[in-house]
Order: sequence, then structure tokens, then C-alpha cells
Amino acid sequence: MFYEKLEWRYATKAMDATRTVPGEKIERIIEAARKAPTSSGLQPFQMLLVTNPDVRAKLSAAAFGQKQITDGTAVLVFAAWDNYTEARIDGVVDLHASIRGEQVREGLNGYYTGLKNLYLPRSEQTNFEHAARQAYIAMGFALMAAAQEEVDVTPMEGFNPAEFDEILGLKEQGLKSVVTLAIGYRDTANDWLAPMKKVRRSRDQIVTEVK
Repeated sequence: MFYEKLEWRYATKAMDATRTVPGEKIERIIEAARKAPTSSGLQPFQMLLVTNPDVRAKLSAAAFGQKQITDGTAVLVFAAWDNYTEARIDGVVDLHASIRGEQVREGLNGYYTGLKNLYLPRSEQTNFEHAARQAYIAMGFALMAAAQEEVDVTPMEGFNPAEFDEILGLKEQGLKSVVTLAIGYRDTANDWLAPMKKVRRSRDQIVTEVK
């Protein structure tokens, strides 16, 4: 059951370096993130799948030495667009037309022109923050897919984004790193969190019903 898998998953603190997550499982996790909903269908982020051990060692150093990055199989870095531009928004229209047919372009042009009028005058920081929130939606889908696959992941904000951007060459691509997932299998014997009960606020504490 999917909900049982949600109970099973946790933010893994120690990965088993002797076990490798099969590539097909990682691809299904990525596919779930790719199919996540985003505002106006813009998908304003890039996912970088890092398996190279040397690069992961550098990323670990930029993440305060968190070993999940090096002991796991891979790291999935979510990097948001640094800004919305006319070209990037036009690229979304082009993608729709290529998949759904040129006949949709006229209707889409009106909608996305309105979007440009809203987004383009805003500050770069405001647009980056909006794009980053879309990346977090995709990360949520990746977390759920990993649970379904019984693959352990550690979502991380605890890293130096500027260093990640430098290591991965993101600035040149108009991207900024926002969150990352270490992907692997839990090392139960060495993970202090593994035997702990999951702690969450109760429904009554976290849900307010407005009737």
C-alpha cells in the first residue's frame, strides 16, 4: 500500500555504501518529478543527476560533509531558473505546439502573453523564488516515488548553494540550486534515526476545518 510506504520512508541519515540503487528505479523517481504539476506548466527548473564519485565528493564538502551524498548511489539536484524571460516562456509555447499540434499556438499565445506581462516586470529575485517553489513541488513527487520504490532518499537544504552552483556550472545555464536528494539504501545499523518512531502533529493539530 502506498500509505504504508509513506510510513516506511524517512529522511535517511546514513546510506549503505555497499548497495546500489538500480538505474530503472532512479529513472522512475525522476519521471515522477518530471510529471509533477507546476504553475502554468512552466517547469522552471532543471534536475541534475550526479553519479560521478569525484563530483559527489565535492558536493558533500559543500554540504557540510553530509555522507549520504557520497555513500548513496546518486544525488538529484533541483536547480531553479534564475529568472523568467520571454525566450523561456516562448519555449513552453513551442513545446505545447510540438506535442499537441500547431493549432493550439494561437490560444496559448494569448495566455502566455498575459503571463509575460505579469512575470517579466517583476524582480529577478521574485521570479527565482517562484521558480524554486515549483522545484519543491517536483521534489515532493520524487519523495513519494522513492517511497513507492522502497528507495531511501535524504532531502537536503543544508548546503552552500553558491558552491553547488560553481561545482555544477549552473550560473552559465541560468540556474540556481535550491534543494537536493541523496538517493541510496539506508544503513540501518549506523543510522540513529532508523529505529525511531515517525513524529508528526496529529490531524487535529495540523488541520483546521472551515465549514
